Amino acid sequence: MQANGAGGGQQQQQQQPPQGPAGPELGCLSAQNGEASAGTAASDQLAHANGLLPSANSGGGSPGGLSVNNGVPAAGGPGPASAELGGGGGGGSALKKKKRLSQSDEDVIRLIGQHLHSLGLNQTVDLLMQESGCRLEHPSATKFRNHVMEGEWDKAENDLNELKALVHSPHAIVRMKFLLLQQKYLEYLEDGKVLEALQVLRCELTPLKYNTERIHVLSGYLMCSHAEDLRAKAEWEGKGTASRSKLLDKLQTYLPPSVMLPPRRLQNLLRQAVELQRDRCLYHNTKLDSNLDSVSLLIDHVCSRKQFPCYTQQILTEHCNEVWFCKFSNDGTKLATGSKDTTVIIWQVDPDTHQLKLLKTLEGHAYGVSYIAWSPDDNYLVACGPDDCSELWLWNVQTGELRTKMSQSHEDSLTSVAWNPDGKRFVTGGQRGQFYQCDLDGNLLDSWEGVRVQCLWCLSDGKTVLASDTHQRIRGYNFEDLTDRNIVQEDHPIMSFTISKNGRLALLNVATQGVHLWDLQDRVLVRKYQGVTQGFYTIHSCFGGHNEDFIASGSEDHKVYIWHKRSELPIAELTGHTRTVNCVSWNPQIPSMMASASDDGTVRIWGPAPFVDNQDIEEECSSMDS
Repeated sequence: MQANGAGGGQQQQQQQPPQGPAGPELGCLSAQNGEASAGTAASDQLAHANGLLPSANSGGGSPGGLSVNNGVPAAGGPGPASAELGGGGGGGSALKKKKRLSQSDEDVIRLIGQHLHSLGLNQTVDLLMQESGCRLEHPSATKFRNHVMEGEWDKAENDLNELKALVHSPHAIVRMKFLLLQQKYLEYLEDGKVLEALQVLRCELTPLKYNTERIHVLSGYLMCSHAEDLRAKAEWEGKGTASRSKLLDKLQTYLPPSVMLPPRRLQNLLRQAVELQRDRCLYHNTKLDSNLDSVSLLIDHVCSRKQFPCYTQQILTEHCNEVWFCKFSNDGTKLATGSKDTTVIIWQVDPDTHQLKLLKTLEGHAYGVSYIAWSPDDNYLVACGPDDCSELWLWNVQTGELRTKMSQSHEDSLTSVAWNPDGKRFVTGGQRGQFYQCDLDGNLLDSWEGVRVQCLWCLSDGKTVLASDTHQRIRGYNFEDLTDRNIVQEDHPIMSFTISKNGRLALLNVATQGVHLWDLQDRVLVRKYQGVTQGFYTIHSCFGGHNEDFIASGSEDHKVYIWHKRSELPIAELTGHTRTVNCVSWNPQIPSMMASASDDGTVRIWGPAPFVDNQDIEEECSSMDS
């Protein structure tokens, strides 16, 4: 690693005096506060890779001869003051005439210097620090860094004494020393120097009286028979640059950034900026890539509406009456649609073209199909009818055979169903007070009396069932200990609801109010989404898109509305249906695919605009209000 101030060409290097044991230092050209940093004596012969020469000052090789201002030699006299910003030294110094850099400017220069240093552009770093008068890091930190990277552990320990006054926490030095000695111990073991390692363990690590549990673990490594065994058990890279660099990253966390910058600080800031732009992008619907090489830092992040599922890709017209429900399978390979025409149609999704084709038609639902639920493994499908339907159908999707047709009483109304996460049970109910838990053969396992169910959902704990009822609320029912509790209370009837994958959020379609988002953990109303027309029809909304960042709902005004989860106003209104849109379903595996079912008898498949040209992406994403 070439240090700052070490000179550029071979000729200049040959004329340099030998360097001390501390090694070359980063930031050695600093002249902050009127003092030149250590290690500048040899830098008068500096030749810079960018073609800027040091000043032809008459300083006779003194550090003051290093002042360079955009390639123009400084006319100031010799001495450290000539590299200062804002005062001192010769009156002819070009740098002297500049106003002192702001703190933010100094921070940016240091960040750039750190990044350039990581790229090996050490001469450029030298010139940058020299001309700006900044310091990449404290001289003591530079010395400490060099000693750690060179494995000179005794010198690194001595450096800690110099750093003690710069560290805020009194316990930090002990922790830093522990990390140093741990690396020293492991390197001795790898080299086969067991006695020296034992000496470190007994006489240096143990007396620190810090992390005795870790010391016990370290002592166990004495039994390792060879170096590979040691590296595997210690989960350690071995003696060398990789493990010492990791050690430095850990040590840095105990030092203030004014002393030593956090590792890769500029890259981390840029990554955070890119992620923030993506988070604020209304149409961003792809997996986040944290690699900076995958984006351009020269322009702001842009997603176009044309890349979003706002365009009709396909119209499915095989149903011959109103389509009341649609739902993609959990693996995203199939779509089930239920209709007033008494059938359920299973559609196959082509993984390449994203086109759907009819796979199976399941017939015989005399009252029509108003609700469908896929089993967790997608092998089974349960279909329910409208209010006056007392039957429930359990279909084997693979064979197309009816496994169970369940009906407890002709007086029942079974209009909703939800699968237990184990795939072996499901719950069903309706507005006439039925609330059952059944197995795959339709056998009644448990029942809850007097609950008029509008919609159901099983939570991932396998115990709790959420049910919206006729009292404008959602309650949690535990079938194991037969307890129930209130979770959501609305002022108007809850026509339907769905739950996010993580179980935290509930999306409600509320009569005359529209779509509401609730936090189930805090039991608070988070947001009311605007635009949708919702009367007393049952309309089913959904979460969707990558990371479930979006919300979609049908509407009585024949449209599909899409919102970003954080925005109350719709980001898209999809037209095409000619009657009420009863249900929308977002493909859980293909974020750019969505389906909608309507009273007009059709199912529409939505996707990005065809033949999107990168040059057509002109619509920039609006920033979200905080």
